[in-house]
Amino acid sequence: MAAAEDSGFFSGKFGMEGDEVFGLFMCYAGDTDSQCQDCLTSAPAAVMKLCPHSRAVRAVYKACTLRYSDESFFSVADLADIADLSDAPNMEMERSSYYTQYGGGGDRGGDSYAAWYQGVVPLIGYVVDTAGMSRMRFELISRLMGKAGQAAERIASGTQRFTNTTQWVWAVAQCTRDLPASECTRCLSYYTDQLPRLFPNNSGGAIKGYSCYLGYAILADRPSTVRLNRIRYSENYEKDMANEESRRRKKRRRIAIIVSLIVIAVALVVCLIGLLIRFMWYRWRGWVAAGRVAMRPYMEKLTKEVDYFHGKSIRQDELEQGTGPRRFRYDELAAATSGFSHRNKLGEGGFGSVYRGFLHDMNLHIAVKKVSKSSRQGWKEFVSEVKIISRLRHRNLVPLVGWFYGGNDDGLLLVYELMPNGSLDAHLYNPEQLLPWAIRYEVALGVGSALMYLHQDTEQRVVHRDVKPSNIMLDASFNAKLGDFGLARFICHGRGSFTTGAAGTLGYMDPKCVFAGTASVESDIYSFGVVLLEMACGRTPAVALDDDDGAVIHLLQWVRESYGRGAILEAADTRLDGKFDEKEMERVMVVGLWCGHPDPSLRPSIRQAVSVLRLEVPLPSLPAEMPVATNMMQPAADVSVGSSVVSGGDASTTHSVRGKVE
Repeated sequence: MAAAEDSGFFSGKFGMEGDEVFGLFMCYAGDTDSQCQDCLTSAPAAVMKLCPHSRAVRAVYKACTLRYSDESFFSVADLADIADLSDAPNMEMERSSYYTQYGGGGDRGGDSYAAWYQGVVPLIGYVVDTAGMSRMRFELISRLMGKAGQAAERIASGTQRFTNTTQWVWAVAQCTRDLPASECTRCLSYYTDQLPRLFPNNSGGAIKGYSCYLGYAILADRPSTVRLNRIRYSENYEKDMANEESRRRKKRRRIAIIVSLIVIAVALVVCLIGLLIRFMWYRWRGWVAAGRVAMRPYMEKLTKEVDYFHGKSIRQDELEQGTGPRRFRYDELAAATSGFSHRNKLGEGGFGSVYRGFLHDMNLHIAVKKVSKSSRQGWKEFVSEVKIISRLRHRNLVPLVGWFYGGNDDGLLLVYELMPNGSLDAHLYNPEQLLPWAIRYEVALGVGSALMYLHQDTEQRVVHRDVKPSNIMLDASFNAKLGDFGLARFICHGRGSFTTGAAGTLGYMDPKCVFAGTASVESDIYSFGVVLLEMACGRTPAVALDDDDGAVIHLLQWVRESYGRGAILEAADTRLDGKFDEKEMERVMVVGLWCGHPDPSLRPSIRQAVSVLRLEVPLPSLPAEMPVATNMMQPAADVSVGSSVVSGGDASTTHSVRGKVE
């Protein structure tokens, strides 16, 4: 029954090697499905009845051929014992009582006739134009032979006009599917050569063999409707299949286009929704900023009214004594920093956050420090910055561009010029990029120049009280700018003048200030000396010793030991790999030790220190061993909390690892 499932054909073998049976069954293309099924059902029984003990059998029936053998016969055309069946392929008539020798036995209109063509009448009898009929029949069958050999089912059929009238020649060529193209063509060619002898002028006929089948008929009109039930072997089948495949491709293409359009539409909708959300978010932030501005008008009156901050009465005069920095409106700074957005945040320090901004009217990049609303110390630093730095002008000081005070604890803003290269400590301790000695030396001279201005060249002397690398900013050309005047105070002229109250960062603070609770220009000199040693040695003020106890000593003491051995250059930053001017390095470290002398009275003035750094005067002679201050404990150098500085570029606001005290 395998042949019934494979369009009327089967070939295969059964049994073990040495005892195999090779078999083949094929229904002829000119018969109907029911005739094929009947032949498939009855042929095996008939063969077994006629040849019960035969090892090789070949049989040709009207609708099929059957063959089996104990030897393989596949792939070779069998031309022997041609069956001369002089009748045309069975034709079913739509309106005719046609029932002659061409149709074979069966009832009219039943399944005994091939339902291939509807409304087409085959001619009956003999053809007068024998030569013309033979030529047309040969041309048609020759064309079909090549197509049958190339077709997977080894079947081809087609038509060709016979005369100038409406008569057509129809033919079908078929081979068993086990034959290669060459054997199929050989078998059909052999049968074609027999047609003139077997059917010289017949209007139809068929030759059925063991390996191939050939049939033809002359029709009164060209068939218009092909009705193929069991197999498809029409000459137009390939064209029809190509058209069908083309229709399928177009359908798939339409579906793909529709799906793509849907996906694109969904993506556009999602993008539009995202843009709408983003737009509404920025609009909302703008509304919030506008609302905050609208709530502040009474806070920004120019009248001298009394405000209260953390219970302490503060007059506006206290902020407006300076004439240099500009007083900004809140909405100006909010616009410059995009509403103090997180993406513009440079960092966060002890008394507030710092944001990057740009003032279009001044064409200036700025850094805005937003002083914490909950810090009383933040208010004191805010007032100190505005009052002191507004009176100062020097190339080595960070310029204070302006400020804003809204009258409540949320309105303390300081506006600085942005320093693109950030703070000194960020470069000193950058493991990926070494700060060259030439820049370090110029920074040392720049900081010394700034302190000389604060201590000696102003109308009223200023004590910075927090000189350290994180408060030394670097502009685009790496010029030093001393900043963060939040702890700075005015003092009277004269050496030894001091403030009431100590402040600064532990490690950089004069030990005397820590215990006596005072600060003076000498305490700034001490801090400057520690900074000089830090730049020269590439170490923080707290130096861990290379021993098992994990002891920590101050940088001043560590460098003093090298100085006492007469090998002070051994304390130079090892990362510089000796790439420095030895005279400059020696002077920076000796001046650092001089400035860090335990006895404030033996420290140099800032002018003396800068003169030595500039190679204008000889080096001072210092004791080989570290002098010990009497009646004073050595402060711990590694106690720490944080302090903030303003920075720009990629360097955000930095945090000192040493403590800030006031």
